[in-house]
Amino acid sequence: MKKLADIGLIGLAVMGENLVLNMESKGFTVGVFNRTVARVDEFIAGRGAGKNFIGAHSIEELCASLEKPRKVMMLVKAGKPVDDFIELIIPHLEEGDIIIDGGNSHFPDTIRRAKYVESKGLLYIGTGVSGGEEGALLGPSIMPGGSPAAWPAVKDIFQAISAKVEGGAACCDWVGEGGAGHFVKMVHNGIEYGDMQIICEAYQLMKDMLGMSADEMHDVFKKYNEGDLDSYLIEITRDILGFKDEDGEPMVEKILDTAGQKGTGKWTAVSALDLGIPLTLIGESVFARCLSAQKDMRVEASKVISGSAVDKTIDKAQMISDLKDALFGAKIISYAQGYNLMMEAAKEYGWNLNYGGIALMWRGGCIIRSRFLGDIKIAFDKNPTLPNLLLDPHFKEIVEKAQAGWRRVCATALTNGIPVPALTSALCYFDGLRSERLPANLLQAQRDYFGAHTYERIDKPRGEFFHTNWTGRGGDTTSRTYVV
Repeated sequence: MKKLADIGLIGLAVMGENLVLNMESKGFTVGVFNRTVARVDEFIAGRGAGKNFIGAHSIEELCASLEKPRKVMMLVKAGKPVDDFIELIIPHLEEGDIIIDGGNSHFPDTIRRAKYVESKGLLYIGTGVSGGEEGALLGPSIMPGGSPAAWPAVKDIFQAISAKVEGGAACCDWVGEGGAGHFVKMVHNGIEYGDMQIICEAYQLMKDMLGMSADEMHDVFKKYNEGDLDSYLIEITRDILGFKDEDGEPMVEKILDTAGQKGTGKWTAVSALDLGIPLTLIGESVFARCLSAQKDMRVEASKVISGSAVDKTIDKAQMISDLKDALFGAKIISYAQGYNLMMEAAKEYGWNLNYGGIALMWRGGCIIRSRFLGDIKIAFDKNPTLPNLLLDPHFKEIVEKAQAGWRRVCATALTNGIPVPALTSALCYFDGLRSERLPANLLQAQRDYFGAHTYERIDKPRGEFFHTNWTGRGGDTTSRTYVV
C-alpha cells in the first residue's frame, strides 16, 4: 500500500463508506476519517480489511496522510456541519490544496464557501453525487463545480469511480464555477421529485380507478420499462409492486402514505420562483408530499367530504395505454422545465453550463437515469442555444403524439375525483407554452386598476408603459416598479 493516500474522505455513513470502497476498487488509496472515531476502526477491520485504506483518528492525521495537492472530501450532513468541518480542515492544508463537499448542500452555501476557501489560498469543489448506496459503490453520477483549477487534480478519480455509458463515457464532467455543481444536482433532485410523483399518480389511478392488484400493476410497469419509459424509477416501481411481505401480501400496501423529503425539491421550486421560471410539475410534486404529510387532517376530511364516485366501466386496456402516454409526456415536461431553470440560473450566476454534457452525466448512475436522456444530449448537440426542450423537433413530436392519451387520463381522473396534480400541471404548462396569447392582459389591467402598476400595449413598442385612470377618480401617478 502507498504511504500517502490519493484522496481523503470524512464521513463513513452509507454514502461515504460505499464511495471509498468504490475509489479503492479503482486502484486509489483512500484516507478515511469519521467524527465518531470508533467508526474508522470498525470500517478498517470490517469492509475495508486488507484494502488500500489509511485510517485517521483526527483531521490533522487525515490531512498528513494525503499526497499533495491534498484532496479532502466531506460526505456529511448539509448545513452547519459542512462549515464546521471546513474550519477544522483549513489549518492543516497548504496553498493549492482542495476541499470537496460531496453532500446535498444548497448551492448558495456552496457559492459562499467557494469564495471563502479561495480567500485562504485553497481550492473548493461542491459536487452533486447521485445514485444512492448502490450508485456510490458501483458508479454514481457526479456533478462537480467550484474552483476550476481544482478539476484537473480530481478528474481522474471522479471519472474513474463514476457510472459509465455507451463507449465508456463517464457520467461525470466539470459543470461550472461557484455553486454550479450543486445547482445542477438540486435540479436533478427536483426532476426526481416530479418523476416519482407522476409515477405515484399512475399507481393510484390503476389501483383506485381501475381496481388493479399489485401483481397486475407490477406487470404493467414491467412492460412500461421495456419501452420508451425505460428508466431507473420505473424499474424500481416494478420491483416494489412485486415485493411481498412475510404474509404474502404486497409490501407497498402496508406502508403509511406520508412522504418524507430532505428539502432539495423545495429548494428547486424556490429557485424557480426567485428566477421567474414556471417549474409547475416539480412545484406540485413538492406540495403533494406536503399534503401527504397532513395524514390526520385527510383522514378526518375523508369522513365528512364527499366527491365523485369512481366509474367502474372505464376501459382498462385503453387507460393503461393512455397512462403510458401521460407518463412520457409529463416526464419530458419535467426535464424541459428543469433545463429552463438551469438556463436562467446560468444567466443569473454567470455559469457556462454544458446542457448536453449534463444529460450525459444523468445517463447512468443517478436516480433519474432514463433512456431518452441520450436524445436530450443530441438535441443540445444540434442546438446548444435551444431555449426549450419542447422546441426540439424530436421532443415536440413525442409530446404532440402523447397528448391525446394524456388528456384522456387527466380528464378521467378529475371526473372520478382522483388527484393528479403533477400530470395535470404538466399538461397545463404544455398548453400554456403553445399559447400565443394568455389572459395576462386582463391581469395587467387589474394590476393597473388597483395599483397603477402600468401595462404595455400590443399596438406600441415593447418597453413603453401606460396607465389608465379606470375610475375617473385616480390621477396620473404610477407605480415606480414594473417587473415582467
